[in-house]
Amino acid sequence: MFGDNFFKKVEKKTNVNKDTIMSLAKKLQNSNMKDEKVLRDMVQEISAITGKEVSKEKEDKIVNAIVQDNVPKDIDKMF
Repeated sequence: MFGDNFFKKVEKKTNVNKDTIMSLAKKLQNSNMKDEKVLRDMVQEISAITGKEVSKEKEDKIVNAIVQDNVPKDIDKMF
């Protein structure tokens, strides 16, 4: 689905390797992405992995965007 170029861009920007990304993707795939608690746990986990702090306000925006389906469909363009 995603080529090595995509993973290299993500790794360069986040310092998170391909194996960790794939592990998170698998976990996300098996999760209820409309469950606010699941989403908040995932945001916090990604925050910890990347070493980037996410404020409560930003977490709220992320969760609301996902629940309301306001997420870009072309993830590759985000990088």
